[in-house]
Amino acid sequence: MATESNSTPSPKTIPESIEYDNLQPDDFDGASENGIIPDELAAQQVLAAISSLQSPQNTTALKQARSPYSSVRTKRRLAAKPRALLMTLFGVVLTFLGIALNNLIIGIIGTTITLLLSLLILFPWLQEAIKIWSTAQDRTIFVAFLGMLVAAVGVIRFTGVGDRLLTWGRKVNWDASGTLAEWFGALGQILIAVIAVYVAWRQYVISKDLTIQQNLLTVQQNIITQQQTIDSYFQGISDLVLDEEGLLEDWPQERLLAEGRTAAILSSVDASGKAKILRFLSRSKLLTPLKRDTILGRAILDGTGGYAEDRVGGLRVIDLGVTLAGADLSTTDLRWTDLSEANLVRVNLSGCDLVKSNLSRTILYEANLTGADMNGTRLFYGSTETATPRSRTEPPNQQTGEHTGAVVEGADFTDVQRLSEANHYYCCAWGGEKTRKTIPGGCDGIPNKLGR
Repeated sequence: MATESNSTPSPKTIPESIEYDNLQPDDFDGASENGIIPDELAAQQVLAAISSLQSPQNTTALKQARSPYSSVRTKRRLAAKPRALLMTLFGVVLTFLGIALNNLIIGIIGTTITLLLSLLILFPWLQEAIKIWSTAQDRTIFVAFLGMLVAAVGVIRFTGVGDRLLTWGRKVNWDASGTLAEWFGALGQILIAVIAVYVAWRQYVISKDLTIQQNLLTVQQNIITQQQTIDSYFQGISDLVLDEEGLLEDWPQERLLAEGRTAAILSSVDASGKAKILRFLSRSKLLTPLKRDTILGRAILDGTGGYAEDRVGGLRVIDLGVTLAGADLSTTDLRWTDLSEANLVRVNLSGCDLVKSNLSRTILYEANLTGADMNGTRLFYGSTETATPRSRTEPPNQQTGEHTGAVVEGADFTDVQRLSEANHYYCCAWGGEKTRKTIPGGCDGIPNKLGR
């Protein structure tokens, strides 16, 4: 019948073969074989007696009992007993006495006693130091190298190789070897110079790599900082133009502050940041001319969940004006963006995505639209036959298209993608000779209504 694993062991299970002579304190605690003090040995005996207690209720107690003694075992006591210290001091005194009396016998006895006792005291410390500062593998490699060195000396000494080397050395013409040594010296200097050049080149490569990495980190940090600035701007504009009920409430001073914030941030961000801001403002209807009541000037709802637009007499919450003149918006996403009536003189829109964007009455004088995608882009209202560019003095006519078109004189339409037939005709008719040369497909058969 198998005994239960949590049965209590009898006292007979404790080893009885332990010699009590080994439990007596030594003069040198650290010099024993395993460095175990009597209190620690007694603790180990108790632990051995209760090691078979595996019940759940005893496991925790067993771990707690082991923890203090395990920490004690990790610290080897290296202190010597008082008797050993007295004997060492006695040897020191004998040594100095022999020196003082100039007595050879007393001096040798004192020196021998001091040396042996000191070695016995320091031996445990040396063991601990070797274990701390070197691993078993390091000690093995050291002994292996030492053995190889001794074996090489033995081979040279006992196989006659040393005698042959000496005989060969006597036959060498060292005067001729001196010239050869000078050649080797010159070659060594050349090699040193080559190594110096290689080291300098490697330093340059490493410095260049570090500079590139630092630049990348700087760019990433600038992107993060810019995004945080844009997010703060979004929140500030939202808090400024909305009331507690979330409705648009833009008093004159609020509109002025919103335009000032917009002008400031557009001048401090890159092309991608400008595009994000423009998309936010456009989709929020802050760039669209809104219909107002004639008393308070507040925006009027259109009855379908939005604000009513008024392209002729409406008022925008934020008027871009000349904020984007000469700006770089190349290769950005401006889809569904309302840039109507904005001054985009000499703006760089090359490679932009202008799908469904509104550029009516926008000043695109000498703008760069190379490679832009203009699928569904609005350049005017009305029909191509009656639509004309904007005028400083005449109001726009949304039905006929008069004075509702963009100013495209001098604009570059090279490689423009998906330009509609209506926009193609309008650009050829009102772009002038410089613009007509850049429009894909040419302008044959389309009159130059601009006249220049």
